Amino acid sequence: QVQLVESGGGLVQPGGSLRLACAASGISVSLNAMAWYRQALGKQRELVARILAGGSTNYADSVKDRFTISRDNALNTVYLQMNSLKPEDTAVYYCHTTYRGYWGQGTQVTVSS
Repeated sequence: QVQLVESGGGLVQPGGSLRLACAASGISVSLNAMAWYRQALGKQRELVARILAGGSTNYADSVKDRFTISRDNALNTVYLQMNSLKPEDTAVYYCHTTYRGYWGQGTQVTVSS
């Protein structure tokens, strides 16, 4: 049974930072491509960042130089460090693995003053 459990969302002011975590069970984050997606109200879900099994990463243009995806193999957890947050980053953030396409339940990030 694969489970992806996100945490770390919340309300933050513009310019602030948050770190999201995705704790995985049933799969190894070091052996599978892992990604963060987000979905804003009324919009389609979009890819934010991805980390491949070999460790290479890629990012959406809108978050480059502000967000960083990483993983801790010992904790079997993937992180998304989000800096310089903007109101347009407000969305539900989802963890995803290409292993059978599992999704987490999502965590809300709201950027507002």
